[in-house]
Amino acid sequence: MGETLLVTANIGVSPWFVLHQGLSFESGYTIGITTFIVSVIVLLFWFPLKQKPGIGTIFNAIIIAVMIDICLKYIPTPDDFIVKILLAFFAVLLVGIGSGFSLIANLGPGPRDGLMTGIQRKTNLPIALVRAFLEITVVSIGWYLGGTVGIGTLLFAFGVGPAVALGLYLVNKMFS
Repeated sequence: MGETLLVTANIGVSPWFVLHQGLSFESGYTIGITTFIVSVIVLLFWFPLKQKPGIGTIFNAIIIAVMIDICLKYIPTPDDFIVKILLAFFAVLLVGIGSGFSLIANLGPGPRDGLMTGIQRKTNLPIALVRAFLEITVVSIGWYLGGTVGIGTLLFAFGVGPAVALGLYLVNKMFS
């Protein structure tokens, strides 16, 4: 839902969704379908990295793809810029809380996170460098293909870390 709200705000999407959106524009497929296709392709990279998916990995790929297409049909893009900014903030917060639930469940990383940790393990490079390389690569390709880069992209890039930390804190408090 968080990614859907960021798309709906129409002021820039998360780096991976810039790629999904650009591919959607180029292919004519919905953003949900392109999200799923990218997830499957990313999972193929797991084999040489010797990453093992869990049930959470599979659910992540399916649920995010389906939810984005369903929710985009019902959530209109606001006209007011302030509302767009607030929607983007709320979107990042929702992604963080969702990540908190996902990480605490420990049922397997999402396809993109598994790619990141697999590359880090294989190369011994700092995780921040691997993450930055992946994010810069996908946002660049997506932007080239027409994906939306903007304030929402920056809000996500700088806000998702603290939002995930908050999500982990809240989920730990609720279930401990």
